[in-house]
Amino acid sequence: MPPSSPPRPVASIADAVDASPLLGHSVADNLLRSRRFLRQPVPPLGGTAARLLRRASGRRMSLREPSMQVRENAAEQLENRQSDWAYSKPIVVLDILWNLVLVGAAFSILVLSADEIPDVPLRLWIVGYVFQCVFHMACVIVEYTRRQREMEYEGLERNRGWGSGDLNPYSNSNSVSGSEEGDSEDYTTETNQHHDDEETSVTKHLESANTMFSFVWWIIGFYWVDAGGQDLGQGAPQLYWLCITFLILDVVFVVICVAVACLIGVAVCFCLPCIIAILYALTDQEGATQEDIDRLAKYKFRMLGDYEKENGEVQPSFGGVMIECGTDTPTERALSQDDAECCICLSVYEDGSELRELPCRHHFHCACIDKWLGINAICPLCKYNILKPHNESSSETV
Repeated sequence: MPPSSPPRPVASIADAVDASPLLGHSVADNLLRSRRFLRQPVPPLGGTAARLLRRASGRRMSLREPSMQVRENAAEQLENRQSDWAYSKPIVVLDILWNLVLVGAAFSILVLSADEIPDVPLRLWIVGYVFQCVFHMACVIVEYTRRQREMEYEGLERNRGWGSGDLNPYSNSNSVSGSEEGDSEDYTTETNQHHDDEETSVTKHLESANTMFSFVWWIIGFYWVDAGGQDLGQGAPQLYWLCITFLILDVVFVVICVAVACLIGVAVCFCLPCIIAILYALTDQEGATQEDIDRLAKYKFRMLGDYEKENGEVQPSFGGVMIECGTDTPTERALSQDDAECCICLSVYEDGSELRELPCRHHFHCACIDKWLGINAICPLCKYNILKPHNESSSETV
């Protein structure tokens, strides 16, 4: 969506911008966390779909730069949702069960095929495959435990924040001890957060190493199966078909991951309002409340004809005027033809369209931006947080 005018370089806006409101896990990682159904991470959407969107913008697609920025931010927002969903309890349980099935099948075939003597070391390859599954399960459990612990910390922080607002008749007499206790709790929280960050970094590095090893191991397995030829199917049929099954499963899930990432990238680029509507209907409303949204300025768009004038002069370059609603002395803002469109839905503002302007002075269709803000209370273009007014932002930085 083209901005109505460049955001003003005001300190309050800079303070209210959430510098990292979105996390970076891939959509494919969140749908199928690996090649063996949630087993190995694929390149994150923020590094694939978002890069593709930027490259497309650089090649002068029909989408203009602000619209591309909105879609990149939407892709990150979708990543964040998918990441939370991927490490939810049902998905983690399904992931563990799937890998246990693979491990159980491998051990069963290894026992049943004790008398088979293949020409290539298929048993070694199967054992390596099982090791990857077990290693992946350990990484998933560690990450899930860390996220649960992080959620508990956030809950304690919220409860402590609510409790600090309660009136206490002894607050003056105990102010020193209360301050010391608060400092101790803050230090403990920061220490735990630092420990969680280190644990996450180690887990990600180990998972990445497992991914690289799995790729190399798949090539080795394919080479051994291909080198053995038809003789393997006759001399060691159980080991042969187990390896074939594992190799095919890996390829199938890689194809699924790539296809899902491509479909989501296309949908975000060309069907963003549909994506927002689906997220708004299916996910928890963690963004702004309806009361917060209603407090934002609302406008009616009026198109300017060739015969109309602005400030006594003909303005053929203006596409229309935004007229503020709900006030006795409405303000008017002229929009150029380039600015007179919503870059969420890519539709040109029509006469009588209802618009919503955010504090950062970016404007959108009401229907488009209201759903977005219900999901995440930031501007889809500049990431300005509408829930952090100037006074709160200033107090936080002091």
